[in-house]
Amino acid sequence: MPNSPAADRNPAAPGWRWAPHWVLAFVALWPAPGYAEGVMVLGALVAIVRLLMARFANGTALLSVQAWALTSVLFFAYWLPEMFSSVGAVDGSRALRESLVDLRYLPFLWLVAAAVADRRGRRITFGGLAVIVGIWTLDGLAEAFFGTSPLFFGIDVAKQLISGRPMCSAEDVAAVDRLSGVLGPCNLKLGLVLASLSPFVLYAAGRRFGTGGWILAAAALGLVILLAGARASWLTFALVLLFSGWRLLGWKRLAGVFGFGAATVVLLTLASPQVRDRIERTAQMVTADESGVDMALSGRMRIWGAALCMAGERPVNGVGARGFREAFPACDPHAGKVSVWGEGPALHAHQIVLEILSETGGLGLLLWLAGAALAWRAWRYADTEARDRARPAMLALAVTVFPLNTHLAFYSTFWGGLTLMLAALYAGSLLAREEPGSEERGTRNEE
Repeated sequence: MPNSPAADRNPAAPGWRWAPHWVLAFVALWPAPGYAEGVMVLGALVAIVRLLMARFANGTALLSVQAWALTSVLFFAYWLPEMFSSVGAVDGSRALRESLVDLRYLPFLWLVAAAVADRRGRRITFGGLAVIVGIWTLDGLAEAFFGTSPLFFGIDVAKQLISGRPMCSAEDVAAVDRLSGVLGPCNLKLGLVLASLSPFVLYAAGRRFGTGGWILAAAALGLVILLAGARASWLTFALVLLFSGWRLLGWKRLAGVFGFGAATVVLLTLASPQVRDRIERTAQMVTADESGVDMALSGRMRIWGAALCMAGERPVNGVGARGFREAFPACDPHAGKVSVWGEGPALHAHQIVLEILSETGGLGLLLWLAGAALAWRAWRYADTEARDRARPAMLALAVTVFPLNTHLAFYSTFWGGLTLMLAALYAGSLLAREEPGSEERGTRNEE
């Protein structure tokens, strides 16, 4: 009779068999952010009591000691800069409130890590993420061909039946200039979300269908990500293709994949005005002066100049988490001029290092770097089997925080929640609790 994982034999473990489904519900509800937030908070409230009780009674039934430690360390590397930044912040009450509210992430991250702490949980969680992203990709393709996202249309109809109001205003719908997919025209993050979560789809397709499955999944994802229009997502997805494809395809065939992708970009540039506009704007950086480069970067040069000003004026702990918009007018290098993005101040730094430096200062950057170093140390000293089972989560986290790119705000609810979830998936899968001799014989085939 084959051995079963310790979790299945421990009486505390069956109560957590629902954890993978909770994580998937959180992700699936991202098109309705309020409901996703509610699922996350409810999961945190339920988890905090049971996880803490299990930790002191027999915590290794849920997570290995190492996974408990790494998940908690990664959370505090994110949260402590936020907390310290509230001292002397431009809006101290808001910064303190944000940091206190964000404590809810810690028990939720324990829950996420516990969801992938055994083979069954990883199969459900990673497989479920692949299915969700696959469905969103097919929905994006449907919007590209028919002009409407079937999933968002259904969500919008349901919202109007419930509340009498649409998901997005008429102004948002009229102003949309790219593929918006299931997230809708008032939440233009489809490309970034698909790019960050694409490793789960590509690794699943490669395991199940081999090279052909990987290429087909990459082509579908790539087309939607290109049409979604966020240039940051193009770079993110290129990194995913590079680091997931070379192991499966080898360098020569991977070069062919990138060649096909380049040809697709050329065709879309000719066929799609939206793609053509972004390619032309990007090309301006080669020949334009400073103002032209700023225009090509959608006003990022002006925003980054303000971020450096904030970091220089408050080098220790920054202007406060989510305080960028309040501090921007005083540091705007082109005050009084109309900005590329329109009226009003910039909302955040649009770049991870500058966001951390401007909002949480040098102290915050040191804490983030300490968290990154510990995450890398865990990977470096893990064995081959542990790396194999954690590879999709590792790659998703790495490309999301890749510093040579532009980014959404990491201290916002949506993008911060996504990033922390990926960190917990990484820690929980890399440092999973295993019964010696029971799981790893089948891990390579199933993970």
